[in-house]
Amino acid sequence: MSLIPMLGEITGSIHVGLAAIGSAISVGMIGFKASEATGRNPGAATPILVISIILAALAEGITFFAIFLA
Repeated sequence: MSLIPMLGEITGSIHVGLAAIGSAISVGMIGFKASEATGRNPGAATPILVISIILAALAEGITFFAIFLA
């Protein structure tokens, strides 16, 4: 059994795990800042919601790229 394929599997798993952790942190920060912005300006709740949903989808897309590349 060769060491190179095992090392490739381990680094691929680490790659996906780090991407998922980074994506989860960024989605949490987006939600935090969106709720903070809505609290400051309740009249702009709908545009803030739309922008935060788009940004959350882009942040989650990074995880899917990592899964496909691993």
